[in-house]
Amino acid sequence: MLFRVDPGSSVPLGDQIAASVRGAIADGTVDAGERLPAARALAASLGVNVHTVLRGYQRLKEEGLIELRRGRGAVVTGAASPARARLGETAQRLIAEARHLGLSDEEIVTVVRTGLAGR
Repeated sequence: MLFRVDPGSSVPLGDQIAASVRGAIADGTVDAGERLPAARALAASLGVNVHTVLRGYQRLKEEGLIELRRGRGAVVTGAASPARARLGETAQRLIAEARHLGLSDEEIVTVVRTGLAGR
């Protein structure tokens, strides 16, 4: 799996790392049960802090796409289907656009619940 980050982007590096994994799941490059690179090794290869990688991995865990196992690393879960990964990517774009428009987290949740953007 290829990880890329753009330090000049407004998207936090941890989110970029999570997006790389989501993309790999969405296009079928990574399957359930596969291990992700160790956080330290990935951090070294990308030139970022290990905590940045761990933030990205934590976000994926919260989305149910990976499991973090002490001593065994990050493993893609069985729930990590390409459709679910694409949905996560869409949600991230929605959140980024809403924040760009100045919406609070509560307003974003209201938009999602009602499906009525701008009404």
